[in-house]
Amino acid sequence: MGWVQKIDHAIGRSVVGRWFQLDGSGHHKERKGSNFSTEIRAGLATFFAMSYIIAVNASIVSDTGGTCTCDRSIDPTCVADQAYALCKSEIRRDMITATAAISALGSFFMGLLANMPVGIAPGMGMNAYFAYTVVGFNGTGLVPYQVAVTAIFVEGFIFFGLALLGMRQWLARAIPRCIKLATSVGIGLFLTIIGLTYSQGIGLIVGSVSTPLELAGCAPEDRITREGPGGTEVLGCPGSHKMRNPALWVAIFCGGVFTVILMMYRVKGAIIAGILLVSIISWPRGTDLTYFPYTPVGDDNFNFFRRVADFHPISRTLAVQEWNIGNYGGQFGLALITFLYVDILDCTGTLYAMAKHADLMDPVTQDFEGSTIAYMVDSIAISIGALFGTPPVTAFVESGAGISEGGKTGLTAMTTGLCFFISIFFAPIFASIPPWATGCVLILVGSMMVRNVTEINWNYMGDAVPAFVTIALMPFTYSIADGLIAGICLYILINTLVWAIEKASGGRLVPHNKESKDPWTWRIPGGVLPQWMVRLSRGKKDFWRGDRPVQGEGASDGDEPRPGPGAVALIRDDADHPMGEKRVSNGDSPERRGSSDVVAAATPPVQTSGDKKLM
Repeated sequence: MGWVQKIDHAIGRSVVGRWFQLDGSGHHKERKGSNFSTEIRAGLATFFAMSYIIAVNASIVSDTGGTCTCDRSIDPTCVADQAYALCKSEIRRDMITATAAISALGSFFMGLLANMPVGIAPGMGMNAYFAYTVVGFNGTGLVPYQVAVTAIFVEGFIFFGLALLGMRQWLARAIPRCIKLATSVGIGLFLTIIGLTYSQGIGLIVGSVSTPLELAGCAPEDRITREGPGGTEVLGCPGSHKMRNPALWVAIFCGGVFTVILMMYRVKGAIIAGILLVSIISWPRGTDLTYFPYTPVGDDNFNFFRRVADFHPISRTLAVQEWNIGNYGGQFGLALITFLYVDILDCTGTLYAMAKHADLMDPVTQDFEGSTIAYMVDSIAISIGALFGTPPVTAFVESGAGISEGGKTGLTAMTTGLCFFISIFFAPIFASIPPWATGCVLILVGSMMVRNVTEINWNYMGDAVPAFVTIALMPFTYSIADGLIAGICLYILINTLVWAIEKASGGRLVPHNKESKDPWTWRIPGGVLPQWMVRLSRGKKDFWRGDRPVQGEGASDGDEPRPGPGAVALIRDDADHPMGEKRVSNGDSPERRGSSDVVAAATPPVQTSGDKKLM
């Protein structure tokens, strides 16, 4: 036995091993094949897969201008204000620290308390909605930055209550399946458009006078602009300058093609490798594609970059909530509901998918142990992140990289959290990553999200048309909320009319292929209330614990599924996870159960981001 195996064996038999249910710990629910060294390696793999979010999220959020101010009577969009540009650089540095800090905090406690091998960080898609719809570019959106982070702060507490009361699962299933899948695809296209533009992308497309969009690729200084009542308007690129920007080609080949090749060969950290390659090429001064031109903003960014390792305290975005929302009631409510809806789908879908990937799903209940705690940790991280000034955090599908390395317990997420904590002290490096280095990342993430379009039921118009409208309106209105509202309203209208016609005709007038319609119900297996609340209602004093495993004919609780003879009723029973879900197994391992058995038990939700499917 080597020294690594000795360490694994010793930790597995310790209190740490029992807490995290490592293999050999003696815990009645120990996770077979899990050991300390594998969990550490898996945590590192998850960090390298997720670390791109530090630079990408900071770049996107800084586009809002944060708490910076300028004289809008002179320049409505603040584009030409040098002081405002310097302030935005400070906001970006704040966001580097804030993103790394909340990712570290959330991932660490997701592992410690929920024992899930899942990292959490500000969500892609939600940060774009926050930046370009709610707050808007340079603060030209629906509400000021301070009001937007207030909505996120409140949303976190609402999410906490929904998770505690078990409503989260009901809400996730109440939305029609076609709309959930379309949301993922629409957000993917939304991110793709952002990645193709100049502000946070490679600059391949630009607005035009004759068409909404046209091919660009010229250097920013070569774009055709004019001063309008709303500020500087971009009219396009001269024909002779299109596709002549060196930064564009570096981004395409080094940030795009190179990254895709690495991903095809399953190289860990492929995305961050592409970002770093483009960044390193863009750092030398005096070149045509430098990120540090000889301007006041370029000089300030270069001086900060030269520090390499430095802690940058959050100075402009920390606890800036604005509670006087009387002037923004409708917009505040719309942003709050949209944040909550997408968070529920995003976090639910990702956690279920990752639990299934790690073989932690119960085949009967289609839930995973500690699910309530996992959602509570995520909701608390959302509110804390809002205090830091970040968009809502969520579980990341990139956690699958660590799970593929063998991660099965919370030690994986804790390792990822510690890596994010270390990255806080390298803010100058992350703050110096140019937008054309992260633009291809947005496009790649978008391509992974769009693959869910094949899951949509295109055979029935009552599902297909609302889904298509949702997909189309998200990128073309530059608003996730507008796409969601349109899709849900159209779904209700079409299917209500079909139902009314069928009832009025006595069942004689029905669509010819109605049998192909996606089933929908508001009911969920096991009811709405979480198991801890069911136990409390029965008068169980230690309601936070389940019952010990019972060998025999079935579980003692009458309304739970009853296993057959000789089965073991596996009921959550340890103080380590006081809000765990009651789980019952019929004695067969998931590998021995047929897929039809699992589907018959419940329909699992699917992912919402990357290759996440929305139930």
